[in-house]
Amino acid sequence: MNNANDASIDDAVYLQSFGAAETVTGSKHLLQTPELNILVDCGLFQGIKSLRERNWERPPAELSAVDVMILTHAHLDHCGYIPLFVKNGYGGKIYMSPPTRDLAELILRDSAKLQEEDADKANRHGYSKHRPAEPLYTTEDVETALQQFVTLEPDRIFRLNEQIWFKFFPAGHIVGACSLEITCYGKIIVFSGDIGRYHSELLPPPVHPVKADFVVMESTYGDRLHDAADPAEAFGLAIKDTIFRRGNLLIPCFAVGRAQDVIHVLYRLKNSGGIPQSIPVFLDSPMAASAGRSLLKYPGWLTIPEAETTRMFSGVTINPDYHHTEKIIRQKGSKVVLAASGMLTGGRVLEYLKHYLGDARNTVLMIGYQAEGTRGRALLNQVPEIKIHGQYYPVRARTLEIGGLSAHADQRELLTWIKGFEPAPAEVFLVHGEPCAQEALRVKLKDELRVPVTIMKEGRPKLLFPIKRSELKAQPFTGMENEDPVKPAGLPV
Repeated sequence: MNNANDASIDDAVYLQSFGAAETVTGSKHLLQTPELNILVDCGLFQGIKSLRERNWERPPAELSAVDVMILTHAHLDHCGYIPLFVKNGYGGKIYMSPPTRDLAELILRDSAKLQEEDADKANRHGYSKHRPAEPLYTTEDVETALQQFVTLEPDRIFRLNEQIWFKFFPAGHIVGACSLEITCYGKIIVFSGDIGRYHSELLPPPVHPVKADFVVMESTYGDRLHDAADPAEAFGLAIKDTIFRRGNLLIPCFAVGRAQDVIHVLYRLKNSGGIPQSIPVFLDSPMAASAGRSLLKYPGWLTIPEAETTRMFSGVTINPDYHHTEKIIRQKGSKVVLAASGMLTGGRVLEYLKHYLGDARNTVLMIGYQAEGTRGRALLNQVPEIKIHGQYYPVRARTLEIGGLSAHADQRELLTWIKGFEPAPAEVFLVHGEPCAQEALRVKLKDELRVPVTIMKEGRPKLLFPIKRSELKAQPFTGMENEDPVKPAGLPV
């Protein structure tokens, strides 16, 4: 990919996206340099079938040369492809923050287990066209990948070679989530990861370095503003109204991040009298319970006192066993149930949907982003029926949405984040967003920052800057030298 038109240019640095380009899932961003190829995130595609099917495709040839992987956070659309990437031959290190390491382990093990269970059910009940149905990867594949995880604290500079080093900055999206600063041949490239809220239920606002030459930025809510009101009020109204109707409130939530936020909101509501103390709250997600325990391990990542982190779980009944789900469903009286997955793509929440959707007294409360093609997006679009495990279920329950607990910054917050760079970056590259959201944010950034803004196209390399080796010198470095430098270890082509 060298520039053949300039003989003085020996090489260049390129950016290439193999996921989360004009869509919100499957994040994989490749920074190609003359000496190291760095993959930022390695997530699964989710949503519509055509996207999910791409998880089964062989990785593009460019990804065979990956030397280093850096993970911004633990959500499945950013880390879920790692076991398969390792299975296909990647043998290098995978760098992340300590909380991300713990949460990614939970999420990947759960992902493998669900895939194994779904394949088993499909084979037993015959609703898969594949004979036999197989998981994308197994628990054993996850265990192999975990051996390549390496943790680094934020603000610590980690040197990859004489020309390249990186540092994490907390992004406020979930515990452990970070933006990434890569200093590369004298230029600073910042990958935002998923940018969190400036007024979160549990997390401090996002931070990032002051300067950047190039910024690779998420754009999930590039065309939308969240409700600025305290979400507790909307929660309280939804719960009290559902109790009045003698129904049940089902909250599909992401096991890592949103489940813990909702539990804290419910804790506040019960303490203030906003909802009855007696209303039962069930957390039917072992992974969410484990993620909650991780909060206790990393109090420095939270804005609430450590004691309050413990107390907020005291009024929640955790269901550790899938077989107890039916018992919760049959329990008489109104109840609040939190269950994964947040976009209704799988997990125990589907069992509740089967029983609750047909009853007009019940409420399904959506609190996070719903990707195109998911059951969550379908419910928000007021479809008359939902297909689950090969059968159709009529939708009579109410579907409500509360945006105040979203983990993603809205358009106003995205603008606040990008305006924190002084001076403005030379160019901004938009990823992780649907086309309408990205175009709205592109126009806003172009008008307010007066900088070039590019919406990344999948598989199309973008030249960041050329390198003249005759002018290249070892870059000054003031951080801690590494005891264990990175050694290239790529995939076989």
